[in-house]
Amino acid sequence: MAKTVQVEASGLASKPKSQTFAQRFFRDFLMNKYLYLMMVPVLAYYVIFHYTPMYGAIIAFKDYTPMKGIMGSPWVGLQHFNDFFGSYYFWRILKNTVVISSYSLIFEFPAPIILAVLINEVRNQIFKRVVQSITYMPYFISMIVICGMISDFTNSDGVINTLLTYFGYDGRAMLQKPELFRSIYILSEIWQKIGWESIIYIAALMGIDQEQYEAARMDGASRWKQVLHITLPGIMPTIAIMFILRMGNLLNVGFEKIILLYNPVTYETADVISSFVYRKGLLEFGWSYSAAVGIFNSVLNLILLITANYISRKVNNSSLW
Repeated sequence: MAKTVQVEASGLASKPKSQTFAQRFFRDFLMNKYLYLMMVPVLAYYVIFHYTPMYGAIIAFKDYTPMKGIMGSPWVGLQHFNDFFGSYYFWRILKNTVVISSYSLIFEFPAPIILAVLINEVRNQIFKRVVQSITYMPYFISMIVICGMISDFTNSDGVINTLLTYFGYDGRAMLQKPELFRSIYILSEIWQKIGWESIIYIAALMGIDQEQYEAARMDGASRWKQVLHITLPGIMPTIAIMFILRMGNLLNVGFEKIILLYNPVTYETADVISSFVYRKGLLEFGWSYSAAVGIFNSVLNLILLITANYISRKVNNSSLW
């Protein structure tokens, strides 16, 4: 017994001291140096294109002119923010951004989930691959081509317009009607992205234990009940994470498609924060003013991201941090 105690005591005494973070990092780097080298381009991308440009955000608090530069331009404080909050455009573009973003969250976000579940229920592998390929294709079409197709289809002599005239539509170009712009935008977003965004949910479905379905079938559960009690709960953590990411980017409505589709007639319902920043900053050369609007948009997105992450952690025990 005494010898055993001595052996254990000597073993405790011979344990190495805890290493510092630098020592652990250096040891891990030697063991995984190629993995660290693979990280360098990614880190360089974020540093160069995401963190370095943040220095230029201070022009939102200055009366910036290119001739004087960022540091030489006079400091004006919150003047641009006050001008934006007090302008006629503030409530209009905020309302349009919130409405279009809400429509996107209500109609576009569930669409790839529904498609993934439906594809998962298909037993014919050939038909499943054909459906996946067809739904993926629009995502890889250029945005300019997509918007050109939408404009052609919805013109007064377009295919969609021609078909609707048989049901009493007046035949006027749809993109010239402010009340139709949001519907056209959301429907085109669903058509373009539903297949590509369903990939992550299909991958999550493949990770569900198939024995659960076998046990459910033995208990007499229908396929609908299997979807409700096995499929959806199985991918719920993935849905929660994607929902949080969507909330963090909710107000960044894709300005490329909106700029390519809207016109002064539809500004009333189509003009959003991102398109307003583009128009003020690049077309009207209001760099400081547009930077202030962009910062306001980023702050709102940050608040939405933190709120969605907190709610998801409390309700679903799934969160980004």
